[in-house]
Order: sequence, then C-alpha cells, then structure tokens
Amino acid sequence: MPPLLHVQNLEVRFPGHTPVRGVSFSLAAGQVLGIVGESGSGKSLTALALIGLVPPPGVVQAERLEWSPPEQPPVDLLSLTPQSWPQYRGRAMGMVFQEPASSLNPVYPCGWQLAEACRAHQPLTPAQVRQRQIQLLQEVQLLPAAAPPEQVEGLLKRYPHQFSGGQLQRWMLAMALAGNPWLLLADEPTTALDVTIQAEILTLMKRLCQQRQMATILISHDLAVVADLADQVLVMYQGTVVESGSKAAIFQHPQHPYTQGLLACRPSARQRLAVLPTLADFLENRPAPPVIAATAVAERLHRLQQQPVLLHVQDLQVAYRRQREEFLAVDGVAFTLHRGETLGLVGESGCGKSTLARALLRLMPIRSGTISFDGQDITRRSAAQLRPLRRRMQLIFQDPLGSLNPRMTIQAALLEPLRIHYPRQSLKLALAQVVTLLERVGLDADALPRYPHQFSGGQRQRLAIARALVTSPDFLICDESVSALDISIQAQVLNLLKQLQEEFHLTYLFISHDLSVVHFMSDRIMVMNRGQIVEIGSADQIYHHPQHPYTQKLIQAIPQLDVPLVS
Repeated sequence: MPPLLHVQNLEVRFPGHTPVRGVSFSLAAGQVLGIVGESGSGKSLTALALIGLVPPPGVVQAERLEWSPPEQPPVDLLSLTPQSWPQYRGRAMGMVFQEPASSLNPVYPCGWQLAEACRAHQPLTPAQVRQRQIQLLQEVQLLPAAAPPEQVEGLLKRYPHQFSGGQLQRWMLAMALAGNPWLLLADEPTTALDVTIQAEILTLMKRLCQQRQMATILISHDLAVVADLADQVLVMYQGTVVESGSKAAIFQHPQHPYTQGLLACRPSARQRLAVLPTLADFLENRPAPPVIAATAVAERLHRLQQQPVLLHVQDLQVAYRRQREEFLAVDGVAFTLHRGETLGLVGESGCGKSTLARALLRLMPIRSGTISFDGQDITRRSAAQLRPLRRRMQLIFQDPLGSLNPRMTIQAALLEPLRIHYPRQSLKLALAQVVTLLERVGLDADALPRYPHQFSGGQRQRLAIARALVTSPDFLICDESVSALDISIQAQVLNLLKQLQEEFHLTYLFISHDLSVVHFMSDRIMVMNRGQIVEIGSADQIYHHPQHPYTQKLIQAIPQLDVPLVS
C-alpha cells in the first residue's frame, strides 16, 4: 500500500541540545513500526514530534514530514498551526500514552472521558455518543457483545482508580480509537503489566490493526514485545537511528553493537549465565560472560539445601476486610528459605505477593500461622521486640523514587537507618561506611549531597539497594525491584544483586511478575495465585517443566523472540 506517513531527517531541537536527529522512515496503512531503545534515546520525543506535541521551547525540523491519507491531498505537518492541528491529532492520529493512570483524569468517570473524546471528533447526539461508547468498549473487550444496560451503566460510571492496569490501558485504547484514526502511536503500552495482561493487550492491538487496517507505531524498550507485533523496526540510541529494517533482519542479523546488546541483555531461558551481558560489554567489545552448566546449577541448589533454614513459614494467612466481608489475601502459605538461597515468587498483580512480603517483615497484621526467622518465632512479637531483628530483614521497594524521601539528601537517607539501629556509632565511622557502600553499588561520594530526583532510574534503584544494605541484613526482599527499568539497566541491577549476594552472604526473596528475570535470579521458584502457592520447585523445573495449569499459562504468556539470540 502507498505510504501514509513520510519522515525524512526529523530533528527535535532545544536550546543547546538536539535530543532527536536524522530520523527517517515511511509507514503504510496496516503496517506496524516498532521503535526500540533505552529511556532517553528519543523514542517518545519522536512520537510527540509526529503529532505536534513537543513542548516549547522545542522546535521540530525535517526535510520531509508529510501526511498522505488515502484519496486526499498530502499535508505538510510542519506547516500546521495550533488551530489546525486538532483536525489531525486524535482524528487522523491517535495516541496511547505510557501511563494510563496519569493520562486519565481521576475526578471524572471513565465513561465521561470517553464520551468527551467521541464528541471532540464527530458531531454526535447523546444517543449516538452512548452507542459509540458501547461499540468502542466492545471493540477493546471491556464489554461483552450483548451486555445488559445495567452492566454498561455501571462500567461507564466507574472512576480510573476502580480499574486494573490492563483495564485502564483498554480505556486508553478506546479513547485513542474514538476518532477512527489512520495511525495509532502506542508509547510503552505494556510497561509494568503482568505477562498475561501484556499478552492480552498485544493480541488486542494486533487484532485492531488488522481489522481497521490502521498503521501503528509501537514504542518500547522490550524487543520481545516489538517482535510480537512489529513488521519494521527502528533502533534508536542517543537520539539517532543506529539500525533499521524488517523484524527478521534486525533480530536474526543485528549489525550494530547496541542492537546486539539489547538482544543479549534480556534474560533468556535458553541459557543460564553467571552474569548478564550489558550494553557496555557490546559497545566496548568485551567477551561474552560464561554460561553455567546445568550440573553446576543443580550442585548449587543441592549445597543450599544443606544450609541452615533462615526463614520458615507455616500456614500463613493475611486477611483484609471489605465492608463486613473478610478477604484472604494470603491463604495458607507455607515454605522454607535456606541461608544464601534466592527464592523467586511470581504471580499476577493482586495474587498476594506484596502482601506476603509485608507480612513476612511484620509490617501488617497476621490472621493465623507462624513465621520463624533464624529459629525465632516472630509471629506475635511486639514492635519493641522486633526492633533488634529489623536491621537483619530489609526490603527493596518497587518504586525507588517513591521509597526515598524527596526532601532528604542521599547522605541523610543512608545515615538514618544507622542512627536508628546503631545509635552509639560515631558520625565519622557511619559516613565512611555509607561511602564504601555507595562505591560497592556503583556510585561515589559525589552522590551524598544530592536529592533523589537528581538521579536516573537505574541510579535510584542502586540507592534503594544501598539503603537496604546499610544495616548489614541477612534477609532481603526484592519487591518488583527491576520491573520498570530499561533492559540494559535491569541487567546491571540484576548482576549487582548477584554480586552483593556472594559478597555479603545475602538471602533473597525475589518478587516479580517477569518469569524470565525470576528464572535468571532464583535457585527455586514459588508460583502464587489468589493468595495460595500453587507450585514450588527448582527454577529450571518451574520454567521448563511447569505442572500446574496456572504456571503453564504464565510461561506461555511470556513474549518470546522466535529468532536466535545474540551470543
């Protein structure tokens, strides 16, 4: 089909900085273009330039930026004024933003917001708006084909906070499709979603593209997601396109070291590595890390099983109250964790993973069951009795920016646990300990006077790890600690966690919905569903030979690169 969009030498300039330069591609109706790269590579800014949303003082320039809808004269997008953009933005080009919870207005029902999008692009009567809402919600599979009126009314009156992440993403898709666009721009539409929900959203987008013959630009840092949907691929690095071509050419024969690094940094079930390769390894032409033999993995697991038990959990129950009803978020969980072991915990959002983590640390009340830490029953201990054990049990939170106080410098944040648990330690000695720990996680003393917002996502995660380690714990819970990181940064953090485990003899409970990451990190894996452990076994056994139908469903939902990985 003839190209719908022509882009030649696109540049986005800010005073003293050009974050996007030399981007060129063409896109036909029904075609899916994947743009991949790390945060800061210029992916999202490229998409914003295409729909006239680059914030001032940014300036968009190009040799050619032409919109050529079927049977209509071509339009130079650079010549459009702010007054003329609305007839293209939303109507000809729809966009799904990265964070649906931030894109939807929390004070208006989702139905009202969808109706607003419908009215913005077509002159519709109230009855036609309602009909259009139902049609779109059925198209994105939020409503069944023959939904009763009360179900429709109930769905339209609900607010954004009353929906799950996958449902919110479907609302965003419905709003983007309200103007019947020829082009859909999807900016990280599956980031931080469970693998099963991610698979549903990708399947839905694929079906919509085929049914509507709609061109799509899919932006992601996950090459497996792009491989599942895209026809053509652009790889962006530091604002430029370093490689482009068909999906098969990019994934089977990557030419640029950056592309090779992106492919190799993702944990693969095909091989267990001592450490993950990083982008720096490929950009600096370092040798690939060694592969661990299956016998060595089995021997390590056998050695760990001979170690003393650090954590023993028996018939644990944690309940929430919803009005007058009691809901068991953790229902009869039992397991043991040996010293030096990494036990992975996987499951979909809402299955009880984080609730279990907080219960193990006694951060929430327990309904019944027992928790023994290093031979001591801590189930019914008071806060004062738990104080001496707190330093030995620490938690790395999912969102490092949210877990670090924005008003405290890094020095204050890292010294605070030491003042609490070691009040007699001198400031000089404590500061020396903090500097040593910062260096161990890949930072230096220059970080001490700065604030959390002055660091990148990967650096903040390292700071969160340093804060958890500053009390010299034995047991560390990593709760989705790498789920929102770029693949290359994720590889660095995972390698760091493994190195720290060996150096400090740490025991991990590693929580994630990403089974590929859990398989790389863990010695054993527990699978959790609706508050219960449905399967537990060695990492290789769970990943390659799952027995429970729920585990099989999780494994099948993992996006796979059906091409050889770079070695």
